[in-house]
Amino acid sequence: MIAVPNYISPEEYLSIEDQSLIRHEYRRGLVYAMAGGTDNHDRITFNFLKLIDNHLGDSSDCRFYSGNVKVNYKDQFYYYPDAFVTCDSRDRSDRYIKRYPKLIAEVLSSSTQTFDLGAKFEDYQQIESLEEYVLISQETQQVECRYRTTANTWEVAFYQEGDGIVLNSLDLQFPINELYRGLDNFT
Repeated sequence: MIAVPNYISPEEYLSIEDQSLIRHEYRRGLVYAMAGGTDNHDRITFNFLKLIDNHLGDSSDCRFYSGNVKVNYKDQFYYYPDAFVTCDSRDRSDRYIKRYPKLIAEVLSSSTQTFDLGAKFEDYQQIESLEEYVLISQETQQVECRYRTTANTWEVAFYQEGDGIVLNSLDLQFPINELYRGLDNFT
């Protein structure tokens, strides 16, 4: 991520972003251009959303989104998660920004991994509706699920090749290899 080196207000960011041909994320006054992803990144995200779609079906009040819709918290940040789910009816009024996600997932890449594991997670923890944060490796079959407990602390579950993944927030279970179906040049 490359930051524009001057402060931009949330309103300026949203105005610029509405006109931009490329996506940018916003964090406390700085704007970051988003890098392009790999084919495996895209396929993992697709597989993840397909599993969620199959699970939720047509009768759910929940909605899922890919990396083209922003998640926002009190004008402190606007991020484009790779995938997220919201079940809050308040998120139905704005087609571009969601504020009450239940689950957020990021597919890790070498350029964003440190940020996704650290500062971005710290930001996401401020969202009271967030129950689970899923970090998916695109280098190896490895998934980290961070979930909020009833005591408002965070627990972590790690999954690797051969495991079954449990998404507590959605009451969804699936084999990890379903996330990695159809990948090219994958070890």
